[in-house]
Amino acid sequence: MSTETASSNLTVNPLAYVQVTLNPDGTLNRDRFVFPDTSASPDPIPSAGPVLSKDVPINPSHNTWARIFLPRHHARSCSEEKLPLIVYYHGGGFILGSPASNIFHELCITLARELSAVVVSVKYRLAPEHQLPMAYDDAVEALHWIKTARDEWLVEHADLSTCYLMGSSAGGNLAFHAGLRTSTSPEDLEPLKIRGLILHHPFFGGTQRTPSELRLANNHILPLAAIDLMWELSLPLGVDRDHEYCNSAVNGSSKLSEGVDKMRSLGWRLLVTGCDGDPLIDRQVELVKLLKEKGLRVVSDFMEGGYHIIEAIEPDKSKPLVLTLKSFMSTTVAGQDAVGPPNGISMQIAA
Repeated sequence: MSTETASSNLTVNPLAYVQVTLNPDGTLNRDRFVFPDTSASPDPIPSAGPVLSKDVPINPSHNTWARIFLPRHHARSCSEEKLPLIVYYHGGGFILGSPASNIFHELCITLARELSAVVVSVKYRLAPEHQLPMAYDDAVEALHWIKTARDEWLVEHADLSTCYLMGSSAGGNLAFHAGLRTSTSPEDLEPLKIRGLILHHPFFGGTQRTPSELRLANNHILPLAAIDLMWELSLPLGVDRDHEYCNSAVNGSSKLSEGVDKMRSLGWRLLVTGCDGDPLIDRQVELVKLLKEKGLRVVSDFMEGGYHIIEAIEPDKSKPLVLTLKSFMSTTVAGQDAVGPPNGISMQIAA
């Protein structure tokens, strides 16, 4: 079905839904963003909770920064053992959010606590003021910043040789494209060494509607009208949604093929998670199939029910995701391509 035909069935006002207003100069007023901000908690005192966090600048000229999360018990430990590093990119359709947004802040706390990891959550530039690929530029710049950063939490506690790129929603798209870029010259990131990518309900699209998009067109969490708005504001002027930034499953992209080939040669593994209550599920399944066909080691965990980034919006629903991440990060057996939460319903994609 064409985009135009499907649009006639949409009942959601996208600007009102995402609680922004479009200014005459093309910028967004985000004053009423639905997810409030949370302050960092850098002090190593019991009231700070089980995970410490602090904000550090990356590129002041671009106003990019990172929120670093460190398990409090490790901050106080005398152990020389270092923790795996997760570089996390937040969601928000490329137009909203930051590491301070409460849902992403709380998810990063969960990751740091439950996975015993150092988490670096990256603030990248948002569209429409900064359209793609600027967010991709920021995502990669953050990795180069991490490799040379003298921040004591990173120096003393993060194992740069065990790094995972992770993102939720648009952040999953960012993690994927950052991986494509950096895989072509991994030596430039040393001593940072990427082991794999974790795409949590990644945000991809295309010009033709998928069955899941049509089935969930007026979904209460991520309606199709909001998806349309996000892509309209974030993609470069003059391109459609079959551009490689949006539709990475389109065959014929030389950058995609080169990057995937490099990921395979480096032994990277990918985890893609999602659920069939998300309008984007068909896009995610399609991407997994494409990457597997290209020989990449892909782990897929698609559950029944739920909704887009449910684990971030409802932290008490994050246990299955945590179990999946633990299994994925601890698995080193070559060729293993399927894990799932033992207590959840998992629909795996056959190779």
